[in-house]
Amino acid sequence: MSASSRHHFPVQGSADIYTGKVLALRSDDVVMPGGRVAVREILEHPGAVAVAALDPDDRIMMIHQYRHAVGRRLWELPAGLLDVDGEDPLVTAHRELREEAGLEAAQWSVLLDLVPSPGFSDESVRVYLARGLTEVGRPPGGDDEEADLATRWVSLPVAVRMTLAGTIVNAVTAAAVLATHAIAGAPAAARSADAAWPDRPARFAARRR
Repeated sequence: MSASSRHHFPVQGSADIYTGKVLALRSDDVVMPGGRVAVREILEHPGAVAVAALDPDDRIMMIHQYRHAVGRRLWELPAGLLDVDGEDPLVTAHRELREEAGLEAAQWSVLLDLVPSPGFSDESVRVYLARGLTEVGRPPGGDDEEADLATRWVSLPVAVRMTLAGTIVNAVTAAAVLATHAIAGAPAAARSADAAWPDRPARFAARRR
């Protein structure tokens, strides 16, 4: 079958189920290749960024933060939602790195673009690689879970072992740790910080306008 003759899965109808502060749920009626119409429930997400901040000793900045959905603290990268309409994701990444890890970076590139759950969500996460780090300190205070957040520098080999041992289970963090380890000796392998991001979600942001 040629690429031009492949089925395009048209949406015959769509209905909103729930709209919340950071996500929405809709139901799509999708026409399948055989003509059957199947219901697909889609979780709309604003999108997010994460930062693999790497120091000259090849240590990566990790945070330990409570995640209520799983009921425990997880090892993760500094990260945040794209919840400011129209904001450049690199600007969001700068802010999250400063607020969660107390760091600023002089060198930025795109490490990964990830869609963690494409079977039911349009969530996409851009992971930046940040180098040339300066410690500026975290802002005082912090709200909710971030008030209890802890930070730690972890060497890349240890971070890889934590990932393979199941100590790091956050999917974005696990992928970023392995990717950072893979290109640690060749930072030019990362993409430009302004590289195209075709999967960046747009529907949830449009709802809030």
